[in-house]
Amino acid sequence: MDFRLHSPQAACASTGRPFVAGELLYSALVRSSGSLDRVDVCAEAWQGPPEATIAWWRSAYPAAGDAGPTLAPVDVLLDALDALDDAGDAPLRYLLALQLVRRRVLRIVDDGNPPPATDEVVFSCRKRGRDYRVRTVTASEASAEGVEGRLAALLWSGDAA
Repeated sequence: MDFRLHSPQAACASTGRPFVAGELLYSALVRSSGSLDRVDVCAEAWQGPPEATIAWWRSAYPAAGDAGPTLAPVDVLLDALDALDDAGDAPLRYLLALQLVRRRVLRIVDDGNPPPATDEVVFSCRKRGRDYRVRTVTASEASAEGVEGRLAALLWSGDAA
C-alpha cells in the first residue's frame, strides 16, 4: 500500500481555526477503515496522537510561496538509514524512516493482515529494491533531547539544519 500524504490542512482539525504561516502544528497519520488520513492540529489543542495513529510529527505551517530549505539527496538519506542500523540509534532511525515515507522514498509494507506482535515496522524501498526493518520507538524516546536536532541535521541544508 502506498501512502499519499498531502500538505497540512488550512485549519486545525480540533478547533477549526485557520493556521497562520510559521505556526507550530502537529500532524498524525491515522488508520481508518482501510485508508490513511492526515490530521493536523494546532499546538495548543494537541492532546497527543489520536487512537489508531501510526505516525505523528511536529512542524510549522508553511508560508505561501515558501520554498524552504533544501532536502538532502535521497541516496544520502538511505545511506544514513543503513548506517544507523549499525549505530543502534533507534529513535533517529525510526524518525528518518518516517520522513522517507513522507517523501515517498519508502513505503510501509502492509499485507492487509493485523500487524504482528513485534516492535518493528517493515519499510520497502523500490529505489534500492530492498526492505528495511526498523524498531518502533515510544513518543518519549522520539522526543528525547537532541534527537530532533540530529534529524534536522540529516534532512536539511542551510539554516533549518
